[in-house]
Order: sequence, then C-alpha cells, then structure tokens
Amino acid sequence: MSRIAGPSQQGLFHGLFTRIIYALTKRKVGRVVVMPVKIAAHHLKLLWGYGQMEQSLLSSHLVDAALKDLAQLRVATLVGCPF
Repeated sequence: MSRIAGPSQQGLFHGLFTRIIYALTKRKVGRVVVMPVKIAAHHLKLLWGYGQMEQSLLSSHLVDAALKDLAQLRVATLVGCPF
C-alpha cells in the first residue's frame, strides 16, 4: 500500500484535476504517468503551476515546434534526464 493518496483518494476537485492532467500527459507522451507529473500531482498548487508552464510552452508560436522539441531533448541530455 502506498503512503501517498492516489487521485481516487484525493478530494473532489483535486482528484478530478489530477485525472485530467494524467489524461493530457497520456495523450502527449503515450504513457499513463511520467514521474515528474506523478510527483507534482500530490500538491495541487505545484501541479497547477506545472500545467501552466506546459500549456504556455505548447501555446507559444514564436519558435517552431520542431525546434522546441530539439531544445527540450538537448536540455534533457545535458542534465541527465531519462525521459
């Protein structure tokens, strides 16, 4: 049994918000939950900020999408991020 409550054990708003973020993550990445989202889901304000950052990154059209993906891959390689 895990020590941290999952989306079904959280409050109504927090659990619903967490499920929405999980669904959006699954659509974007292809897996149900990646570790940073799973960790951020336990703190509502942190999850909200994480969602805002991702949304602003996706909605910005100042830089080409392929260049954004390449920059994210390069930064992940530099910091040793496994995903």
